[in-house]
Amino acid sequence: MERNKHNKYDCIRLENQICFPLYACSKEVIRQYRKPLERLGLTYTQYVVMMVLWEFGGMTEGEIGKKVHLDSGTLAPLLKRMEKQGYITRNRPETNENKLFIELTNAGEALKDQAIRVPCEMEGCLNLTKEEQRLLKKLLDKAIIKMEV
Repeated sequence: MERNKHNKYDCIRLENQICFPLYACSKEVIRQYRKPLERLGLTYTQYVVMMVLWEFGGMTEGEIGKKVHLDSGTLAPLLKRMEKQGYITRNRPETNENKLFIELTNAGEALKDQAIRVPCEMEGCLNLTKEEQRLLKKLLDKAIIKMEV
């Protein structure tokens, strides 16, 4: 049976989807982060949260969630585990008990010096030129911004 060049099911063929290569690439990149992050005792998602705290300092759970695109249902248990690991503290200010304020502990801040090796270890994981990486990041950032509107 010869396939039609254009049929009504082309729109649901896996090879015609942009979502699938994004998903597969993301999954593979995160898998490659596993080894360097194991040395830090962090999952990839915890690492992303730590990068936000290292860069911006203490902030509310909601502010972190916005920066890393995670909802409270995903972020709350992750933050609890990070607190048990001794990397952060979670406190509710007396002035606003609805907000949960997250701060780095000394151990969490000290982890920053070990974490600076991770980007170098991951540098070749995409096997793209620097220019291709910049273009890919620019396009992904643009897509994320347009989806947030």
